[in-house]
Amino acid sequence: MSNQRIRIIVTGKVQGVFFRQTLKVKAKKNEIFGWVKNLKDGRVEAILEGDEEKISKIIEWAHGGPANSRVEDVEIRNEKFIGEFSKFDVLY
Repeated sequence: MSNQRIRIIVTGKVQGVFFRQTLKVKAKKNEIFGWVKNLKDGRVEAILEGDEEKISKIIEWAHGGPANSRVEDVEIRNEKFIGEFSKFDVLY
């Protein structure tokens, strides 16, 4: 099991379509820790920490998002794994 930390920024119709809440459910199911929040410019940002393979599943899902979303782009940034989270939160 290889741990990693990824920051994703999702562009498109991703606010007001349960993107954050659905991401939280998927993260918890996959034992991924971190947070997700809306950005003022209409994008969604998330920090994901956990097993590399499980994070890949979350990123794959993020390219499609929930039913009413329209994802245009997913920017993925690798960051140094810190292990600072013990849960997954939706930030406001």
